[in-house]
Amino acid sequence: MTGCSVRAAEVADAVVIGGGTVGAWCAWFLKRAGLERVCLVERTLLGRGASSRAAGMVRAQGGTPWAVRLGMWSRDFYRTQHEAIGVDSGFVAQGYLMPAFSAAEVEAGRARVAMQAAEGLDVSWLSVDEADHLVPAMAPGRHLGGSYAPGDGYIDPPRNVAAYTAACLRDGVDVREGAEFLGLATTDDGRLRAVETSDGPVATERVVLTGGPELADVGRRAGTRVHAGGARHQVAVTEPDPRLAPDRVRMAFDLAGGIYWRPEDGGLLFGMSNPDEPPGPARDVDWAYLDKVKRRLAELLPATDGLGLRRVWAATIDYTPDHLPILGPALDTDGAAMAGVTVASAGGHGMMWGPAVARVAADLALEGSSPVLDVASLGLDRFDREGRSRLTPDPIALPFPERTTPQ
Repeated sequence: MTGCSVRAAEVADAVVIGGGTVGAWCAWFLKRAGLERVCLVERTLLGRGASSRAAGMVRAQGGTPWAVRLGMWSRDFYRTQHEAIGVDSGFVAQGYLMPAFSAAEVEAGRARVAMQAAEGLDVSWLSVDEADHLVPAMAPGRHLGGSYAPGDGYIDPPRNVAAYTAACLRDGVDVREGAEFLGLATTDDGRLRAVETSDGPVATERVVLTGGPELADVGRRAGTRVHAGGARHQVAVTEPDPRLAPDRVRMAFDLAGGIYWRPEDGGLLFGMSNPDEPPGPARDVDWAYLDKVKRRLAELLPATDGLGLRRVWAATIDYTPDHLPILGPALDTDGAAMAGVTVASAGGHGMMWGPAVARVAADLALEGSSPVLDVASLGLDRFDREGRSRLTPDPIALPFPERTTPQ
């Protein structure tokens, strides 16, 4: 892609910073909304960060109404991509089980199912026998039933990168790979005038700031403070085993252990983050923690015990202190909204919420609101200066650190 993008005039109707799942789909949504000139600025290559190194889990079983709506919208987007674009992200509706392992988890899970169903999600609570019948690979006698959504599934992350790259290029987004975002230029009265990049300024009155685990730095360069951090996330794939065939195992999330899994190439893909690690970039594998997770996984899925690993990788992924997205205007040092500057973060759920977050961000940049989601409570103003949120954290999330900077 580098050197192959078509250069438009150095004036744009909108500029999007960051070429990951949120940024690239946002640029495409802006173009599809009718803007003539949309510029996508990416410091390296599209999808080179966490987007191509994710596990691809797509579930609508969120712990808050916001999460459920974002998950349902994104899931529907992935399912209908091919009709709209001619390519897709490889979505597979495999079904997602969230088993409970204590009475407290059963109580919380049943309440969550009621909330999710009220939002329109096809979800139900399975008894122990029903869950065992659905997922015979699970160890008997370990769980107390769980919630199940048959429409949840997963995508292929590299194929998702290919899909949004193809969509952007086909519809004429001005893709600027290898261009670093340097800051914003404003008029004397504070209105956005241009986006400064290493390739030179792009005059515009509208910019969307994304950037995944680097969003805090993007925000600093733009003159705003974004409470989003980055942490190591590890994914592994076991060797094939017939006991892990897709009809014997479903996507699942062990909330207590902070482990999720799904079928992959005849084996099992599983992922995890260590809540005791300090935040910060990390792409090397923590083998000791991986071994700990493997022991927990073997207790729940005995077929994995002793299986070798075919692939293991790590990536720095983003998160927010309350595990919720950030969607709203950037704020200046006095807490006032910065005209023309929108901030968008999927809070560590780029595959799961990314398309919906991107669409909402595009709507906010164009109209100031979105029919997809009421984001009045999801802006930067929910955080205090230390990054503490006034919102209750979404309980269905990986155990990320509680702060976005090391203590």
